[in-house]
Amino acid sequence: MAVRSLFPILLSRDLPRLVSFYEHALHGQVTYRFGSADEDDYVSLTVGGASLGIGRDAQTPPAGDRIALWFYVDDVDAVYERWVTAGGDSVQAPADMPWGERVAQVRDPDGNLVNLGAEASGVPD
Repeated sequence: MAVRSLFPILLSRDLPRLVSFYEHALHGQVTYRFGSADEDDYVSLTVGGASLGIGRDAQTPPAGDRIALWFYVDDVDAVYERWVTAGGDSVQAPADMPWGERVAQVRDPDGNLVNLGAEASGVPD
C-alpha cells in the first residue's frame, strides 16, 4: 500500500472565523463545503498546491499545540506580514535558518502553530 496524498484537518469551535482567516492570510480558496443550509460542518480549502480541511467541533480545546502546519511560500516576509495583518499571532519573526531556509512561526486565531518557510535555493557553503 502506498500513501497517495495527505492533508491536515483542523478542528475549530468557530469554523467560519477560521475559514475566513485562511482565506485572507494565505489566499485559501474554498473547494468543498458540507453541512446544513444554515452552517458548514466541514470546509476544504486549496492553499497554493495543498489542501486544508477545517471541521466544526464544539468540544475542541480552545488552545494548545494539537497540530503544527508547515507552508512553503514564495516570500516568507510578505506572507508573515499578511498573516499578522489578518489577525494571526507572531511566535517568531522571519529569520534565516542554519540549514538554508527562511522561516517564521505564527499562530492562527485558534492557536494552531504554523511554520512559514521558503525552500533553500541550494546547499549552503
